[in-house]
Amino acid sequence: MAATPKPEVLAAFEAAKGFMPATEGLALYAAAVEAGDLGLPLLEVGTYCGRSTILLADAARQASVSAITVDHHRGSEEQQPGWEYHDPSVVDPEVGQMDTLPTFRRTLFHAGLEDHVIAIVGRSPQAAKAWGGPLGLVFIDGGHTDEHATADYEGWAPHVAPGGLLLIHDVFPDPVDEWTGQAPYRVYLRALASGAFTEVSATESLRVLRRTGTGI
Repeated sequence: MAATPKPEVLAAFEAAKGFMPATEGLALYAAAVEAGDLGLPLLEVGTYCGRSTILLADAARQASVSAITVDHHRGSEEQQPGWEYHDPSVVDPEVGQMDTLPTFRRTLFHAGLEDHVIAIVGRSPQAAKAWGGPLGLVFIDGGHTDEHATADYEGWAPHVAPGGLLLIHDVFPDPVDEWTGQAPYRVYLRALASGAFTEVSATESLRVLRRTGTGI
């Protein structure tokens, strides 16, 4: 039976600013709890305001590992002014750019999970180059252009340990535009074609794959 979060954890997830629906959140949580058994960190690319981080952090807490988040906190392409997912409440009035880091920190504080998260504030490719160890789980939920999604995959998938999980969000086989999953879908197909990953489950737009081979 898949692990489920305690009511207070699920309530914190649902109260946090973000876009992931509860059904996908429950699948993410179950995968994170399973991956935690490897005793390795759980990492997500694309933090935004910490909605999914709550679930990873709680799973990490149970496994006595760390949840790692990677985000520059300036917002993805579709979150910039004039685009559908722009939220003016997370714009820094002093610099005139998005800054989701303060909201993210408040999210973790209110959920009581600050001590279980290591936040890397920076660009994903640079962080991946500096990362040196294996990971029990990598959750790719960053930029939706081919450039960014491919860089996230190429940078972080090699760090998924044998038996570890690779999760890809916003995978839509029939995307209506470039922001609704074309690039994540292509990354998902690449992962399957590589022979390194085998699909475990699909929940709406969330795909869970396990490392069963070498390479990417």
